[in-house]
Parts: sequence; structure tokens; C-alpha cells
Amino acid sequence: MPSTKKRRSDTPPPRTGTSEAEVLRGFLDYLRASIAAKVEGAPQPRARAAMVPSGTNLLGLLNHVTFVERAVFLGDKVTNWQATFHAAPDDSVADVVARYRETVERANEVLDACIDLAGPVPGRHGPSVRWALTHMIEETGRHAGHADILRELIDGSTGR
Repeated sequence: MPSTKKRRSDTPPPRTGTSEAEVLRGFLDYLRASIAAKVEGAPQPRARAAMVPSGTNLLGLLNHVTFVERAVFLGDKVTNWQATFHAAPDDSVADVVARYRETVERANEVLDACIDLAGPVPGRHGPSVRWALTHMIEETGRHAGHADILRELIDGSTGR
């Protein structure tokens, strides 16, 4: 009997330019697209439901990654990181995905102005652009993996 699970084809890692910035940004954009795709179209009540004992849920993961992007690239201050793992009660799947995509667009505008990976993120005193990109690759990749598992638990969807 054929499986009724929804399967998307796996998207291979990106082919990027040869510069360090092109490679880092290419992989970050690849992971950004992966996590957004995992949340987009998820069934509304189940996307918010805790699927594992820790309470982790699909909407909360994307909401959290949105806050991390805003803190790292846009300079937003976050005082309660735990709270970022929960979407607002009125937020729909579409709301959270749209907010994430808008944040990524704004972050990319900041990154477009970066000439030197060793320099700070524009308008920020702190880590280098290289560090910020590497951290966001790690953070987004980690939570994209969580989202893979949660989405499969929700409706059987697999693939990137």
C-alpha cells in the first residue's frame, strides 16, 4: 500500500559563488528557505501544539528564529529569549511566516551594505559580520532540523 505521507523533493545544498561572503550568505539563505517551507502551510492548530515534551512547536521555532535574526542583524534587544519560542495567540501560520520573511528581507538589506566580513554588522558594535553569518547558519540549521521533525509529526511532510 503506498504511503499517504506528503513528500517534497529534497533541495540539495546551494551552489554559490566562490567568495567567503557568497558561500556564507548562500547557505544562510538556503536554511532560511528550508525553515520557512517547513512552517508554511502547516495545519493551523497543530503548528502551535507542543509536539515534544519540551513544549517545542513549529510556530514557536520560526518566531524564535525571527527574533534571533532581528537581534543579530537589526540590533533589536531581546530581554526574554524563552518567550520568543511562543508565537502570539492571535498569530496565524501565515502571520509568522510573513514576519520571518520580512525580517530576512530587512536583514539582507543590512548584509548587502557589508563590505568587510571582519567588520561589525553596520550600526552595531559587536561581533563581526563573519561571526553573525556563521551564528545564523548554526542557529537556523539547528532549528530547521527541529522543524523537519515537528512537521513530520504533524502531517507526515518530509523533505526540504
